[in-house]
Amino acid sequence: MIKFLDLQQINALHADELRRAMDSVLDSGWYLQGEQNRAFEREYADFIGTRHCVGCGNGLDALTLILRAYMELGRLRPGDEVIVPANTYIASILAVTRVGLRPVLVEPSEATLQIDPARIESALTGRTRAVMIVHLYGRNAMCGEIADLCRRHSLLLIEDNAQAHGCRWGYRLTGSLGDAAGHSFYPGKNLGALGDGGAVTTEDEELAAIIRSLANYGSSRKYVFPYRGVNSRLDELQAAVLRVRLRYLERENEHRQRAAALYRELLADAPVDLPAAMPRSEDVHHIFPVFSDRRDELQQYLASNGVQTLIHYPIPPHLQECYAGCWPDAVLPVTERIHRRELSLPISPVITDAEIERVSALLSRFK
Repeated sequence: MIKFLDLQQINALHADELRRAMDSVLDSGWYLQGEQNRAFEREYADFIGTRHCVGCGNGLDALTLILRAYMELGRLRPGDEVIVPANTYIASILAVTRVGLRPVLVEPSEATLQIDPARIESALTGRTRAVMIVHLYGRNAMCGEIADLCRRHSLLLIEDNAQAHGCRWGYRLTGSLGDAAGHSFYPGKNLGALGDGGAVTTEDEELAAIIRSLANYGSSRKYVFPYRGVNSRLDELQAAVLRVRLRYLERENEHRQRAAALYRELLADAPVDLPAAMPRSEDVHHIFPVFSDRRDELQQYLASNGVQTLIHYPIPPHLQECYAGCWPDAVLPVTERIHRRELSLPISPVITDAEIERVSALLSRFK
């Protein structure tokens, strides 16, 4: 069996260090808002290339806290519009609606799978205040056109970097390209904890301070609450684990990049479509997607031959029951085609060339 993602094997690479890190937290007697958190925030900010990092409970909270903080600053108001890629994971959109803002869905480019900058400008209205780009699949979504558009229209640029730890656009990492970025450390991510975790990175000191307060019940001083906050804190155990995993992230991303390059070489003549690369991008391949009009048959065929795959994602957000009626006039054929055809192949820091060769050979024989 070739697993889609073997977390036991991945964590076994660093098992001794992880155990020592967790033991140090246990022995410390301090389990929230302690030195492990402070150290991880410093180290992750340095890695991403921002002045500030604020740990929080998960990736959804990270995005929500960014939007809440901008509302506290008066940059966003209830009913304002946020441009969001239509083919994203639902968390990107949940963060927007959770705080009373309106997500405006924009189609991606079918070639790159990222939000299509040519379509953003036509989606702008007098209520548009922000653009949220999503570095989906560990592929960079940033481009010069989006940066220029946000400058020209004085729009906030928010990054959903949940799937792209270590991804590059030019000389900079995703998570440092906009006004603020949300990160997820869900166990299956390139930088994964042993439970939930998240963070916000930003250059904005005032924004970071408000986010830190909002995540701590709305308080920056004990029993004083200037904001109606939430409880969303990265615990010390997860911070300690992430400090270990961060030390190996670039090496593990390089393994994913070599794996993706081998897939692309071996699948050149296979009966599947592959996404095109974004200019100036160095992707980290959290997910390796292929596309087929016979996606479900292909998934069943691979499963019958001992290969686990996943679909990211079977139902697009605008067709989810929880958003029924929210976009009654939505016409999103590119998004629906992507969701109907996408299949994710196994890729990880521990996948072997032999496993990639077997998966590719099976795909090439699919009829």
